[in-house]
Amino acid sequence: MSRVLLLAAFFCASAWAGDFRSVGEAGGVLYDGPSREATALYVVSKDYPLEVIVHTGGWAKVRDHTGALSWIEIQSLGDRHTVVVTAPTAEARQRPEEAAPVSFAAAQDVALELLESVPGGWLHVRHADGADGYLQSSLVWGQ
Repeated sequence: MSRVLLLAAFFCASAWAGDFRSVGEAGGVLYDGPSREATALYVVSKDYPLEVIVHTGGWAKVRDHTGALSWIEIQSLGDRHTVVVTAPTAEARQRPEEAAPVSFAAAQDVALELLESVPGGWLHVRHADGADGYLQSSLVWGQ
């Protein structure tokens, strides 16, 4: 019976594993443990994407685009799905094809809202200024 309870607890704690979430409106603090008493590592801004590895209580263990692991309070996570540009620059196109006109360009470390994944390795994204377009998934992290 105790094995069943242990397995149930594990699956409840890891329900968001592999889920990408963005930091909410107020931003958030990344800690080295699941407590406000732990060491604060970084302050992250609104829309910064994080991969939720596991959650327990009011905390989530997350991975950022560099691969670093840390903890954030779940209440600091928003519902939007964003990606961050990892290339020096990323040109979003009007259609999901290389020959399409450029809709906008985004610099490295800019967060973009992910609207949908499109066949062929393209992502439909929206910039904070409202412009939308398609870019190759290899130019961003967080999908």
